[in-house]
Amino acid sequence: MTSPENEPQWERQLLEKLALAMLQEQRVKRRWGIFFKLAGLSYLVAVLVLLVDWGDTETLTDGRRHTAVVNLSGTIASGGEASAESITEALRFAFGDKGTAGVVLRVNSPGGSPVQAGIVHDEIRRLRTKHPQISLYAVVEDLCASGGYYVAVAADQIFVDKASIVGSIGVLMDGFGFTGTMDKLGVERRLLTAGVNKGFLDPFSPQDAEQKRHAQVLLGEIHSQFIEVVRKGRGTRLKETPEMFTGLMWTGTQSVQLGLADGFGTVGSVARDVIKAERIVDFTIKENIAERFAKRLRADATLGVGSMLGAIGMPDLR
Repeated sequence: MTSPENEPQWERQLLEKLALAMLQEQRVKRRWGIFFKLAGLSYLVAVLVLLVDWGDTETLTDGRRHTAVVNLSGTIASGGEASAESITEALRFAFGDKGTAGVVLRVNSPGGSPVQAGIVHDEIRRLRTKHPQISLYAVVEDLCASGGYYVAVAADQIFVDKASIVGSIGVLMDGFGFTGTMDKLGVERRLLTAGVNKGFLDPFSPQDAEQKRHAQVLLGEIHSQFIEVVRKGRGTRLKETPEMFTGLMWTGTQSVQLGLADGFGTVGSVARDVIKAERIVDFTIKENIAERFAKRLRADATLGVGSMLGAIGMPDLR
């Protein structure tokens, strides 16, 4: 019988070679596994970089003359893409760029917060005074109503499409009354306040005539501010009619006839024919994906709380 010491040398060498080959194969598989994982991760990062707008707020130009464009799209409200903060920041970048020959504010908005619209309006007038060599033109696409028009009248000129909808110079405060429904369901409203008007226009209580009168005073004052802004912005171009400040809207063609707008044009035509700088650079501030998600959560939470509490609407330029 052969002892381990006397085992043939070639068998031991063969076993060692097989063991080493298996180890080497495992190492190779491990390396390829790491390689493919890294390659997959790199591909994912590349796709995200190419497809996702990460919200860079700085627009770099080479100093050549261009038309700077800022978009005002959607409802004008704090925390949204059409907030005063994002629009005014974009306008400051646009006016401050050394290659800017003129600025176009592209408007497609139903309106929104009178405060937010007022902030943007005032900032436009400030920037026009600070940079007198740079003109700002509002170009209306589908809709420029209420708060959107409040902003637009700060421009040097307003251009529209013949089918654009323009106007709605008025203010609203909306809400609901549930008292009849509560009576039918046998639900009793228990509201405790410190201050007789703390439950101002509470939708679950009968409407108070004095509170309604006070709300109308508030709306009337904001409406007067809106009218004053329009008259100041449009000046002698405005052809006032009894219906002009009632909240009605007009087509682009009618708005030109009424002096609410100056003529017909698009971003491209204004850049080419008015500003004389066909090269267009977009200075709009775009939120990154994380900011959008966070704001969406906040908006949903606010909507849910507002629905549960039945909160009344704030004054709205829509």
